[in-house]
Amino acid sequence: MAANPELRMDQLPSDPLLHVLSFLGFRDLIHCSHVSRRLNDLSKHNPLWRSLCSKHWLLTDADRLQSGVSWFCLFQRYYRDLGRYLQYYPALKRAWDQLKVFLQLRCPRMIASLKEGATEAELNDIEAQIGCRLPDDYRCSYRIHNGQKLVIPGLMGSMSLSNHYRSEVLLDVETAAGGFQQRKGMRRCLPLTFCFHTGLSQYMALQPAEGRRVYESFYPCPDQTAQDPSAIDMFITGSSFFEWFTEYIHNVVTGEYPIIRDQIFRYVHDKSCVETTGDITVSVSTSFLPELSSVHPPHFFFTYRIRIEMSSSASPEASCQLDSRYWRITTSDGTVEEVQGPGVVGEFPVMTPGKVHEYASCTTFSTPTEFMEGHYTFHRLVNKEEVFHVAIPRFHMICPPFREPLLRTQKAAGYAASRFDDDDGGEFCDGDGGDDFNMAAMEGAWCPRHI
Repeated sequence: MAANPELRMDQLPSDPLLHVLSFLGFRDLIHCSHVSRRLNDLSKHNPLWRSLCSKHWLLTDADRLQSGVSWFCLFQRYYRDLGRYLQYYPALKRAWDQLKVFLQLRCPRMIASLKEGATEAELNDIEAQIGCRLPDDYRCSYRIHNGQKLVIPGLMGSMSLSNHYRSEVLLDVETAAGGFQQRKGMRRCLPLTFCFHTGLSQYMALQPAEGRRVYESFYPCPDQTAQDPSAIDMFITGSSFFEWFTEYIHNVVTGEYPIIRDQIFRYVHDKSCVETTGDITVSVSTSFLPELSSVHPPHFFFTYRIRIEMSSSASPEASCQLDSRYWRITTSDGTVEEVQGPGVVGEFPVMTPGKVHEYASCTTFSTPTEFMEGHYTFHRLVNKEEVFHVAIPRFHMICPPFREPLLRTQKAAGYAASRFDDDDGGEFCDGDGGDDFNMAAMEGAWCPRHI
């Protein structure tokens, strides 16, 4: 029986070999190109690199035509420039692209405020200037867009109450470097955002100092009860730039955050916070305001936006007017309070078929979590004697995780050790902030409770 002839690589048909190669990543393809002349030729097959260019750099046929080079060469070009960001680039580029499509339709003014991407050399110069390494996810995003011009409205969200307004700009890296902190309590922290009206910024910790974790983002909150001005609590907003930025963009482009007068408002709507009574539906969204809140003393400020809508299929005889509101408020320590009063924010809206009435109000608590529920009282326009209640769904208000400064936790640990020879050293607060609530000491006391 004759032996089978040896199977040679150059005798294998191309199609099955290309099919096998299509399952490989770009590094394996490069390795294959060094095996033989046949694999070297096949590993540069344009469709293989077209797929890889789409996967890693989100490139299209139009991009390839504009470049005037092959897909293989185009991949090489992008890898030389952005290869260090391969882990983050596709998700961040997709987030930026989705955001720009959304803004073009809903907030076109913001498109003009976006700056062109920074260069590698510019980012390297910033690192040398501040003496700290910028994380790759931050650098990658700023290669795509170098933040935003210092204009209003801010890309990172707005908030508006009767006499309080906030709009956060995404800072370009040069302006951020100018605000890099080396003072005690905020050492090695880089600002990410800025609000002209309040001076509020979110920061990113570039090194793990003073109780912060490296690369987490936060709102600083001075401890008003401490004599040391460097005692700064933190409302944590993200564990990394990538998480912080992509989660925000997701909330914007999916409609989680409402667009009001060409601005992005950071109200969060729980889809279960909707209740219908007869022809009227009430839904609620909430937001936490760090600039009006503090951990010490415990004072947590929330705003909520309520939408009241009468079905368009309702009978004209169902038209009615809101007379009063009733709230039942429960805090996380079990305290229950009841509040009632005329109208809503000084108004007595009339509801007719298809009519929508929205308003924003606010409240403060000495605990970081609580929930509210209640009802509105209406009367029919055709018969004022016909009075009825419309339920307001229960909605929860929860502040971000907060952390005490290292100075306080070290002192607390030392005090406990001296008394009990026992150091718990807990880093996250358990909720009540540890001090009695002092109404006179709170920031934002201008705001009447449960307007």
